[in-house]
Amino acid sequence: MLEVQELTKKYGKNVAVDHVSFMVQDGQVGILLGPNGAGKSTIIKSIAGLLRYEGGVGINGMKARSLEAKKIFGYVPEIPAMFEALTVREHIEYVKRAYNSDITEEEIDALLTRFELLDKQEKLGNELSKGMMQKVSICCALAIHPKVVMLDEPMVGLDPAAIKELKEVVLELKEKGCTILISTHMLEMVKDLWDVMFVMEQGKIIATFNKNEIADKDIEELFFEVTEPKTGGEEHE
Repeated sequence: MLEVQELTKKYGKNVAVDHVSFMVQDGQVGILLGPNGAGKSTIIKSIAGLLRYEGGVGINGMKARSLEAKKIFGYVPEIPAMFEALTVREHIEYVKRAYNSDITEEEIDALLTRFELLDKQEKLGNELSKGMMQKVSICCALAIHPKVVMLDEPMVGLDPAAIKELKEVVLELKEKGCTILISTHMLEMVKDLWDVMFVMEQGKIIATFNKNEIADKDIEELFFEVTEPKTGGEEHE
């Protein structure tokens, strides 16, 4: 479970995130949506522990900053960062050792195969394309057998085959009871994945939707319903 309580982040006098609270339950896929500047990235980086903030973040009932919480938390950033002198496989080995993960060599091979990296496992970090770095970042997040996973714009830069695999991975994690939060602009890519959606605007959550409560409306219809400017009799000279 991922729980955000009254999260607030200020840059000087500018309030980037204003007392935001939301929850994603075990076995749910949460989607964080909003236009540029809405505060999504600030929330993502705060949850990941990359920013100081006011409020609280809980991971499976533990404070997100605690070591025990970090051990079960997988994070795929929007812009992947690679060690230039480590190979693809060594990146996963590094994460395995850092997190004391029990992932086996066979499981690593399966991950690399799944994301078409097995024949590229000896390539160095500085030899990888953006899409390949994204795949390595995903594999690293999965290598710790996470209970909570957060993905920031995970499908940007991926080829169609990798997008298909990532979708399947998300659904498999959900089936295992994992908590998943995805921040994205690509509504079409998550329409078959989401359970709960949080729409942000100007640092606040302006709408929350649960998939089992929206009848036959699709994700795009819901999003634009609350974000598009209202017209008709409301404009004045």
